Amino acid sequence: MSRTRVRVEDLFCARCRRPVRIGAAHWPEGYICASCRDHALETYGRCAGCGIDRLTPGIAPDGGRWCTDCAGGLGDFFCERCGREAARYRRGVCGNCVLAERLGGFLDDGTGRIRGELVPFHDEVRNVPRPKGMLTWVGKPHVQQILQALAQGQVPLSHEGLGTLSPWRSVAYVRDLLMHSGVLPHRDRHLLLFERRLPEWLDVVENPEHRTLLHRFATWRMLRKLRTAADKQALGAGVVTSARAQLSQAAAFLAWLAERGRTIDGCTQADLYAWYAENAISRRHVQPFLRWSMDHHAMPRLKVPTVRTENPAPISQHRRIALIRKVMISDELPPMERVAAGLILLYAQPVRRLARLTIPTASSTKPIKVALRLGDPPTPVPEPFADILLNYIHTARPNRPNGTAPASDWLFPGRGTGQPMDPASLGRRLSVAGIPTLHGRTATLQQLVLQAPPSVVAGMLGYHAVHTEAVAAQAGGTWKKYAPGDHTR
Repeated sequence: MSRTRVRVEDLFCARCRRPVRIGAAHWPEGYICASCRDHALETYGRCAGCGIDRLTPGIAPDGGRWCTDCAGGLGDFFCERCGREAARYRRGVCGNCVLAERLGGFLDDGTGRIRGELVPFHDEVRNVPRPKGMLTWVGKPHVQQILQALAQGQVPLSHEGLGTLSPWRSVAYVRDLLMHSGVLPHRDRHLLLFERRLPEWLDVVENPEHRTLLHRFATWRMLRKLRTAADKQALGAGVVTSARAQLSQAAAFLAWLAERGRTIDGCTQADLYAWYAENAISRRHVQPFLRWSMDHHAMPRLKVPTVRTENPAPISQHRRIALIRKVMISDELPPMERVAAGLILLYAQPVRRLARLTIPTASSTKPIKVALRLGDPPTPVPEPFADILLNYIHTARPNRPNGTAPASDWLFPGRGTGQPMDPASLGRRLSVAGIPTLHGRTATLQQLVLQAPPSVVAGMLGYHAVHTEAVAAQAGGTWKKYAPGDHTR
């Protein structure tokens, strides 16, 4: 009996060259690993051979994509249940049909049918572009318990009801999906997470008097401020991080006073000076707590030391122009980094604001004139950055980064359902690409206020006029130093 000999080079994926197991998929080009096969069977577009929009798992010699017919020998991937061309998971059924079946069982209200209010949620989740990741998520026991609790009415189908479930990360993901599908009204996810985790943070404080005072501060000052801000616009992760730092510093200040044998109602001016003298920059977050305590007669009226922070030293104009040339001409940077760097170096936009830009913010008119709605009025986008921006929006934007979430309108979408990219993640990507975000933005803003009145720059870029006036004064602007007299002649 003869044995089939397998060459050593055949044990490596023909696409990524990683080792594969015996029995892996064998296509005309060679063995294909599971990762490359999954990616190929999730790739759709126009076939380079026949020109039809369909599944394109094959790779043409010139690098284009081929459908299964043009590639030949890849197999039949039409679902026997819905007719969709996709990877089949069992008995000729695609992943979306398997996901719909499993999800329907978990959302059963006890009558054999999906709870009526959760039907939009079911339809939204079952149609994700990459069902494999969602099948893994739905298969987790704690996720099934959350879905069954909502379907069977064990908890109210509301934000308050979700707040009683755990673990909080999975609950937050379910909440995002429920809001995106319209089952629950939209509420700021960062505010909800802060409200959810506030009791956990307060429980860490051992002193009951300190815990009671911090609870009053968090409830009547911090939460009221966050809710007011969330009613005007979506909160970013940085706002909640700053609030968390205020609460942490307030707890540290109370513990520091206790170590000195004092309570907050016996705090003196010398105590405040000693507190700030140890590390003034990091301890400036305690200022809101101090002022609130004085206003509510929890501590004597004292003078809170002012910690001044100046704008960071900008990069040189020569360095800024070199970076702009790199963004506009060179293809070294990925499309996302090119667009983000251009918005910083041309429009002085901070990273936290970039993360909140949406696709309608960039509107195009004939032929390709683009205007960014950063402030009022909209700001025009010159060439070649207009082409770079439109190309990123139409072809390179990661509309579904992980494939397990519906489409997003964010210019820089995040991995969470309906959520933008975290500013810290975007900042790290720009840092790796060699783009100085903070110093580059400062240099850009200084140049702009030297070229136009600060109030005009503030309106177009979304800054406060007081801030741009201060930057202009620091840069040596002369817009307020016109000679007196009639300048119309």
